[in-house]
Amino acid sequence: MKPLTEQDIRSSFVNCSKGEAKRLAVPRDLADRPWADLDFLGWRDPGAPDRSYLVTERSGRPVGVTLRFPSQQRGFLHRSMCSLCLTTHPGNGVSLMTARKVGPAGREGNSVGVYMCADLACSLYVRGKKLPESGSRFEESLTVEEQIARTTGHLAAFLDRLHA
Repeated sequence: MKPLTEQDIRSSFVNCSKGEAKRLAVPRDLADRPWADLDFLGWRDPGAPDRSYLVTERSGRPVGVTLRFPSQQRGFLHRSMCSLCLTTHPGNGVSLMTARKVGPAGREGNSVGVYMCADLACSLYVRGKKLPESGSRFEESLTVEEQIARTTGHLAAFLDRLHA
């Protein structure tokens, strides 16, 4: 992913108003992000514990979505799998993220959900740059490039559902 500026990020959101995009908390460490290892930029809002944001490239331009997730806690023995990168996590490592749909459907309250890594680090897990709390990922017969393609394909399908 190519590096993004704060302005790139704020102008990319498709499922919130311009005013909401102007007020959301953008990471201050954009220059330090591992852009070459990211398929999307994802972060949690430090001021709103139930909100996260995701920005990715589609058709050569950044597209951002606001996400909400439940604050309920799961037991540590519970394991879940991210539906984007297929990484398993114990406890609260995976969460149902919901995004308001784009346009009139979103204004009517319709949303789409996906189970994702709660820290939004799917790109780093797939590349082996970060390990889940469990300490390892399942070994796969797919190459890293194929796993990246699968992850970005799952993300694209989720984003397509926001426009449907």
